[in-house]
Amino acid sequence: MSQFNYQDGLLHAEGVSLAEIANQYGTPCYVYSRKAIENSWLEFDRALRNQKHLVCYAVKANSNIAVLNVLAKLGAGFDIVSIGEMERVLRAGGRPDKIVFSGVGKRKDEMKAALRAGIKCFNVESVNELIRLNEVAEEMHIHAPVSLRVNPDVDANTHPYIATGLKDNKFGIAFEHAVAAYELASALAHVTIKGIDCHIGSQITTLEPFNDALLKVLELVEELKQLEITFEHIDLGGGLGINYEGEQPPARSDYIQTIIKTLNDVNVELVIEPGRSIVGNAGVLLTQVEYLNKSEHHNFAIVDAAMNDLIRPALYDGWHDIKRVEETSNAEEANYDVVGPVCETGDFLGKDRALRLDHGDLLAVFSAGAYGFTMASNYNSRPRVTEIMVDGESIHEIRKRETIDELMNGESLLPK
Repeated sequence: MSQFNYQDGLLHAEGVSLAEIANQYGTPCYVYSRKAIENSWLEFDRALRNQKHLVCYAVKANSNIAVLNVLAKLGAGFDIVSIGEMERVLRAGGRPDKIVFSGVGKRKDEMKAALRAGIKCFNVESVNELIRLNEVAEEMHIHAPVSLRVNPDVDANTHPYIATGLKDNKFGIAFEHAVAAYELASALAHVTIKGIDCHIGSQITTLEPFNDALLKVLELVEELKQLEITFEHIDLGGGLGINYEGEQPPARSDYIQTIIKTLNDVNVELVIEPGRSIVGNAGVLLTQVEYLNKSEHHNFAIVDAAMNDLIRPALYDGWHDIKRVEETSNAEEANYDVVGPVCETGDFLGKDRALRLDHGDLLAVFSAGAYGFTMASNYNSRPRVTEIMVDGESIHEIRKRETIDELMNGESLLPK
């Protein structure tokens, strides 16, 4: 059930009016629901109660340390793709032995930091990365826990920019080379094989791609058993989609039951890495209408949020529902392109939306909890916005709005 609903004619996050948040903290701002985040993670965890498992939240979806702290308190693991993300997890109270480190371009310093921290596993994405990791572990006189990310060449039927499991994607080791890669790993003196990993993409709204990928992984597991290479865990990545524009993704419980049925009592720990499906619908971007620019050809609602705050519409042609914070209006309904002040024609949050708008109206851009603030930038020298967490009837500012001075931190003039 959504934690964003109209109460007494005003849109609320849990028990707090978004109008109250805008009045207190200004716009634009991101607003998250603690209850929505907790409920989503717990749905995964409870569905797996009869299976040895670890639900690793994909930090790249939303990396605010308050969000990570909420999940750490629940016992979550974490999927990271940089040492910056690892430091966020540790400062938020996450356990290092519940961290898996993914990503195609891990540097030596990142490997060393993760090994010192004692993470659960590296999801290794190439043979050359495996060799480098072995060298780094040897220098440190320790063993690196590894899982090889295998690319199963499965079509996830998602946007090409967020598909990761096809043979022409940059991620993972080609399926046909996986056995040789595992043989190499077993021969290296300073890596220890812990698992096998597969991740096919994001915003997947059917179960078939997940099932197809798992079947290929299990086929590989059986082949490797014949070589006496075994695993403690199977990591199936994340990718379960959410509802942006009427999509009907599988229920989290159905997704889990499909995986468990296909595993068919294989005695390993199951690791999954949901991100978007935990935080995506748990957040909105709150923005205010600055100007209405109408003509016989086109109507524009110019708001104070922009592509630097939420880039998904410009980058992926991503669709986000947009609603007035005040439910009713006496304004005449018209179709608007909701656009920002950035000097790019691609700066839009939504196109051709039927809305009743006046100057100064507050709007909520829905499903903005994932890949919103984490992809924000300072383009056009725009300070990054504040982030708010609502917990029942309490409001917590979990990131302060960036100031103009902070915008130029680290910069300096040239000497004469």
